[in-house]
Amino acid sequence: MDLSNLKPAEGSVSKGKRIGRGQGSGRGGTSTRGHKGAQSRSGYSHKRGFEGGQMPLYRRVPKGGFKNFNRVEYHGINVDALQKLADIKGIVVFDSEVLVNHGLAQKSDLIKILGRGELTSKIEVTAHAFSESAIKAIEANGGVATKI
Repeated sequence: MDLSNLKPAEGSVSKGKRIGRGQGSGRGGTSTRGHKGAQSRSGYSHKRGFEGGQMPLYRRVPKGGFKNFNRVEYHGINVDALQKLADIKGIVVFDSEVLVNHGLAQKSDLIKILGRGELTSKIEVTAHAFSESAIKAIEANGGVATKI
């Protein structure tokens, strides 16, 4: 092997046809841009979503709905989930830290205790909100429901 038989690896060099180099090249004249119009001129650029003057899709599709940015969204935890934790782990006092540690909520969640299920243990619960049925279920067993 010497310098006279060196060549690039196969497929690494692809020049393609050079445009705008005269009629004889096959890509001269309008240089593949067609005749007249904005796209044939240098410096042309269009807005995102531009469809050549046709009404663009984002304006054709109907808009709908309403998003209330003042909505407060709670993460609901039912009384039966608290009862299950009380039975298995023997927990009596439930606050957001305990619920996060046991995977019932995330740290940033606002927690609301809901009334589905049976409650037989006397528990103390601290949360951001309670349903009426949850308060009745907790207080019926001598427990305490404290709102943060």
